[in-house]
Amino acid sequence: MKALIDWSKTHFDHLPWRKKRSLYRTLVSEIMLQQTTVSTVLNHFEKFIQRYPDLKTLAKASQEEICVAWKGLGYYRRARNLLKAAQFMVEHTGGQIPGAYEELIQIPGIGDYTASALTAMGRDERALCVDANIERVTCRLYGIKVEKGPRLSKEIKKRFEDQRIYRDFHLYSPRDFNEALMDLGRVICQAKRVDCTLCPLTLQCASSQNDPLALPTVSKKEVESFELDLVRCLIRKGNRILVYKKEEHHWLFGQYELPTFILRSQDVSLTQYPPWKGGAVKAGLKLKSQITKYKIINHVIEISGEKARRLYRGHGKLLYKECSQDENLSGITFKILKNWKKNRAGE
Repeated sequence: MKALIDWSKTHFDHLPWRKKRSLYRTLVSEIMLQQTTVSTVLNHFEKFIQRYPDLKTLAKASQEEICVAWKGLGYYRRARNLLKAAQFMVEHTGGQIPGAYEELIQIPGIGDYTASALTAMGRDERALCVDANIERVTCRLYGIKVEKGPRLSKEIKKRFEDQRIYRDFHLYSPRDFNEALMDLGRVICQAKRVDCTLCPLTLQCASSQNDPLALPTVSKKEVESFELDLVRCLIRKGNRILVYKKEEHHWLFGQYELPTFILRSQDVSLTQYPPWKGGAVKAGLKLKSQITKYKIINHVIEISGEKARRLYRGHGKLLYKECSQDENLSGITFKILKNWKKNRAGE
């Protein structure tokens, strides 16, 4: 394990949340890193910290302000969870991040993984942070043949607590140990590509001489996917555009989006957009996008504000917003505006 930790420190100690440590920076970085690549977080972490340097500053922000600052990181629920946690701690713990895992797990917005990360990486105390990388590395290293999912995560934690895996954990810094395993999974022992010749743990690995990619085992259930055609209506008034605010049960809750309608959907249960009843569609621009299980073709048209309001009546409030990065516009809205401008310039 020492060789792995030395490798990790040599190559990745420059990461800003490791270079200048604090519990708050650990909290922000770990929530950002969930379901997001290190390279993406590197582009946003310091800017976010400059804007919200501590829990008290963060707790004063609105959901909309946090989502604007989070733009580019995706999965905005994490931003709202971070805000919930900050507001709770300012109100109930004097703006301090608690030390005990049992206290951390009770804070709204903080789950098992984040509590473990604050314990191990934040306080350098005993905990195994079972993210996707550590789960995969551990599975291959010990040949654990439990199907990927909650059962596997639970099995790894149980084996760790029973000291059936990582028996030398106590010899090293919990922070260094966890970060080294994460780096290994992120760089060398990836989900679809491995390089055992570069791995410092090859000689100890139960899978290196067989097929490491066979673990962890994955359910062969077919992933459901739907094609979806949406009509996006672009209505401009100077530097402002007509939008509506996404509701709590919608994708991208809290963001603003162009008036949107379903033109065609393979998923008959999808109801967050009204059906298009505006006649034949002659799109001025077509863009592809994807969200959750939907492969989307966006048909962008220009119509009058009066027609948009008539078609959208009964489905929500339409209002004008500035075309600015400071507004909480959805990613697809920005993409449409950028490509519409390019499309018009090329005509």
